[in-house]
Amino acid sequence: MALQPLPLAGIVLSAAIALFGSTCRGQSSGGDVTKDPGASDTTAADVTLEGVDTSMLTPREKKEWSAYVNEFLAPCSNTPVSVAQCVKEKRACDKCVPAAKYILKSVRDGEAREQVETSFKNRFDATKIKNVAIDDSPSRGPENASLVMVEFADFECPHCGLMAPRLDKAVDDRPNDVRFIYKFMPLKGHTHAEPAARAAIAAWRQGKFWPMHHKLYAHQMNLEQADLDSYAKDLGLDISRFHADMQSKETTDRIERDRKAADSLDVKGTPTIYINGREYDPQQDLNDWFTLELQMQGQKGGDAPKPVAPGSAAGITAPASSMDSGKR
Repeated sequence: MALQPLPLAGIVLSAAIALFGSTCRGQSSGGDVTKDPGASDTTAADVTLEGVDTSMLTPREKKEWSAYVNEFLAPCSNTPVSVAQCVKEKRACDKCVPAAKYILKSVRDGEAREQVETSFKNRFDATKIKNVAIDDSPSRGPENASLVMVEFADFECPHCGLMAPRLDKAVDDRPNDVRFIYKFMPLKGHTHAEPAARAAIAAWRQGKFWPMHHKLYAHQMNLEQADLDSYAKDLGLDISRFHADMQSKETTDRIERDRKAADSLDVKGTPTIYINGREYDPQQDLNDWFTLELQMQGQKGGDAPKPVAPGSAAGITAPASSMDSGKR
């Protein structure tokens, strides 16, 4: 998707990230890809790689980029050569050209060497991919989507509220590519977070998770029980059943299961988002992240994903069942 958040929302999000970071804190209860031992040093000749346009780089930037692609290892474990050598020799690694372009963007953005190395490793190191279980969580988008996005979130977390419309737009803009999975992670420092999570689960049991999800994030300052009841009535829910489901053992178990999943992944705050098992950096453009992920699967980044088995994307465990169709 060509992500274009509303100007005001973008300004608020940027300001919030700059001042407070990108998450709410307070959890409830193969090898180094950056070093090629045989790489040339920074005085090596400028590199030219097929499929990578470096014409916009200054002479200094071109030398920096050339040094990096000569030094950083190809992202495929079966291709133990530099990114540059991988591209030049047309090795069987679809990630090499995208990796070279990723490094180019980092150089163009003026990142220091340490930033480039860290960013590259976080984005391409296979050891950074985690096994994120889907289970029977609420979801929307096709089960065979090439991009499986899992969010651990808290309905009272302001950062989650700012991220919510971006994630909704991501799914709307790439309806064939993205499957969005929601995990409940109410933080103990947020007094209304767990009741809101319980309300969302109760709505989910009546097939209205996503409409309730949108109402809760749209009204984060109004999450008292009377407010939750009002939203349930607006959605046409059976209120007696809604109340019973909010307090049920099944709802408690659902929240605890997601909390344990967060603990197993060492999730530190909300929102924490995994895309095909790799943790997304919310300060990076989401559309760019999606496009790169598709390119690394051998796709061009459009809206038509390759057919894949449900839940087969890297780092994702297939769901056992689903209570909700995923429709909004």
